[in-house]
Amino acid sequence: MERGGIRAYHDATKHSVASVYGRPHHLDWEIMPRPFKVYTDLEPISLPRDFTTSTRPVLDAIADPGSATADGPALDRAALARLLYFSAGILRRRTYPGGEIYFRAAACTGALYHVDCYLVCDALPDLEAGVYHFGPHDFALRRLRPGDHRGAIVDAAAGEPAIAGAPVVLVTTSTFWRNAWKYRERTYRHCWWDDGTLLANLLAVAAAVGLPARPVLGFVDDAVNRLLDLDTEREVALALVALGAGAPAPPAAPSASPLGLELLPLSRREIDYQPIRTAYDATSLADAAAVAAWRGTLPSRSRDVPSGTPVLLGATRAVAEPIETVILRRGSTRTFAREPVPFALLSSALRAATRGVVGDVFAPGHALTDVYVIVHAVDDLAPGTYVLDRAGDALLPLRAGSFRREAGHLALGQALAADAAFDVYWLAELAPVLARFGDRGWRAAELEAAIEGGRLYLAAYALGIGATGLTFFDDEVTDFFSPHAAEKSVMFLVACGRPARR
Repeated sequence: MERGGIRAYHDATKHSVASVYGRPHHLDWEIMPRPFKVYTDLEPISLPRDFTTSTRPVLDAIADPGSATADGPALDRAALARLLYFSAGILRRRTYPGGEIYFRAAACTGALYHVDCYLVCDALPDLEAGVYHFGPHDFALRRLRPGDHRGAIVDAAAGEPAIAGAPVVLVTTSTFWRNAWKYRERTYRHCWWDDGTLLANLLAVAAAVGLPARPVLGFVDDAVNRLLDLDTEREVALALVALGAGAPAPPAAPSASPLGLELLPLSRREIDYQPIRTAYDATSLADAAAVAAWRGTLPSRSRDVPSGTPVLLGATRAVAEPIETVILRRGSTRTFAREPVPFALLSSALRAATRGVVGDVFAPGHALTDVYVIVHAVDDLAPGTYVLDRAGDALLPLRAGSFRREAGHLALGQALAADAAFDVYWLAELAPVLARFGDRGWRAAELEAAIEGGRLYLAAYALGIGATGLTFFDDEVTDFFSPHAAEKSVMFLVACGRPARR
């Protein structure tokens, strides 16, 4: 793709009635990919499972955009184990006639769990310096490279201060086939959706104990992929997260030659969806100069203000429960009861989800996305459509009326969106985002929406209701919220409500 080509990918992978029903996809269970990346010749380094529980109220931790200013608690294997378990770990297993289902800490499209975590760290009290892969299947680390390689990450991120001062850098990746088996070309969207829900957990778990955790999207892709020894035809780095602060500047990194490590095959056969890799190439950064130019925020935009009277959000409910126990019972709701929820609950969930992210291109007050809500059954709030005024802490009415039937259709005809108490959409005006950040700005818009969507997931369960992520008919959603949403693109959707009793 040429510059601007990510728009071509985005448009080509939009769902419409014609694309969904005209291109039916039948899953080939004989080649369903393995849900884990498994190194066969590296010794596992077991992680402890005796986690301590934080004491910060859960909604405060979820809403925290990244306020930690001190170095945070010391990082060791126990601290890393807590972060990894509650963001990417296996919480439950269920057997069925064809095999076993693994339920992870964060939601993932199709429960296919194609996002992996790696650590690049200095020497910690009980872990040698090195590059490590996290294996959820046995809850262990495997060292890919010995030595302190943080300098390679600092160089790749063009000296990003948070990366330079972090004792540990977490890198997330996606293995395309593990998701494309079901979702085909649209998988490159799912990379960011599923990375975002994982990072929502990670950021909340870090915030609960005052650990600085800063997501960074600006880096030289080839350099990070080479350090992790990734086969970039299949797996690529998505994001960096600087964990902790106050570490001395890392030394020059050792060389990162190819490792040639053996892996268990994902399946007997893989299907290569070229548009995924073309879109990845279009959104990659080639050198440190491009990374430095990328860094910054989106300038403030003029926004259309609807003529209706703003509805100020209510007070945030007090929830003393810690983030860890909420994650342990989080699921994805399969059916909603058509029952109302209190306005204070909607207010608390939206406020926790949308207070912003702090990162190299993320900052509160400079959101890349706008939040739209379809209200079906919320006490003391008229059914209809609204747009969130983040700065004014209010919902701005767009259109009054009952839209359950329309909401179900917009979500690919899924009853969940029609039966929920409210549906929350994230839309982005891509033109200014791409003008400021180039094609990589699309990654940022998708990831911001997914992090906030992941936070809404957590907030809903903290408040005693359910939530689920859904997909959508792209252009019909834009039309539905227009004229206010004209020229915007849909990034993410979460439906929330009371789960139906079984």
